[in-house]
Amino acid sequence: MDSLTQIVLGAACGEAILGKKIGNKALMFGAIGGTIPDLDVYFGNIVYNHEIDAMLFHRGFMHSILFSVLVAFILGWCIFRLYNSGKRIDATTLKDWILLFFWSLFTHPILDCFTPYGTQLFAPFSNYRVAFNNIAVVDPLYTLPFLICMIVLMFLNRKNKKRRFWLKLGIGISSVYMILTVVNKFYIDTIFRKSIAESDLKTTRFNTQPSIFNNVLWYAIAESESSYYVSYYSLLDTKNRFINFVELPKQRDLKPEDFDDVKNLAWFSSQYYSVYKIGDNQYQYNDLRYPLLDGNNPNSSVFSMVLYKENNRLNMKPFKPRRNNFNKAISNLWVRLKGI
Repeated sequence: MDSLTQIVLGAACGEAILGKKIGNKALMFGAIGGTIPDLDVYFGNIVYNHEIDAMLFHRGFMHSILFSVLVAFILGWCIFRLYNSGKRIDATTLKDWILLFFWSLFTHPILDCFTPYGTQLFAPFSNYRVAFNNIAVVDPLYTLPFLICMIVLMFLNRKNKKRRFWLKLGIGISSVYMILTVVNKFYIDTIFRKSIAESDLKTTRFNTQPSIFNNVLWYAIAESESSYYVSYYSLLDTKNRFINFVELPKQRDLKPEDFDDVKNLAWFSSQYYSVYKIGDNQYQYNDLRYPLLDGNNPNSSVFSMVLYKENNRLNMKPFKPRRNNFNKAISNLWVRLKGI
């Protein structure tokens, strides 16, 4: 999920493990641990001199179980050695610090697994991307109550019993909301299956996910032999069906058998993608797991990249959101969220 949410969750882990012993310092170290996996965005650019490789590195090994275990032991040992001195000697144990960093690191990729982006939880042994698709990458109803509880907690003395109450309240509210989104996901999938059956569309598979900032409006894409079909459904709709399916062609102006980079991007998009030639040595790759900016334009995916051929490979230009179109899309989503 977004960085703020991961910081809050990491801080909560720090508080749960060491809050009674070191107070708000536990929040700080937990927040640091919760941030570390997302540093793969920066390390990817350092390790790879290639934009596509750097992008695919995100939510890879640094979001894995193995990484969480290894780094927890390394950071736990290092911080314990630095902290366990002077007046603080024997105030904490090595086990405390290892557990603090393990839980703050490990809960980060676990939380990411619930989002549509997906996480390579079992890297480097498997590149399978775990994605439950039940909550948006940014969802204020998950984050804000949790954040408020953690802020209140910060102003209480570390020995105050109410500090534990606010920690449990924050974790409890966020966990209950997450469970509700999972239940909602099962409901939405049921609605979509019925919608497809009633539409007589011959599809082989589908994917549903909530739109950004909420769990009310859902986007769905289904695949047939020659096309994709996309549609929306809001919990506020008068009819509990996905309607007004838009057909998208399986445009393949670059093919996976010709370029491994296309094959890798297709894997990244769970094979829901299109590629359009848009100029001399320029191609637009659309990740169709995400909505269109313009429902009438199949080449207007909110998550698109401009590719070009370079040294027998493909590379991509740095991703730049189209602000005006994006703002318009958010406005349209808000209108659609209110139901039809």
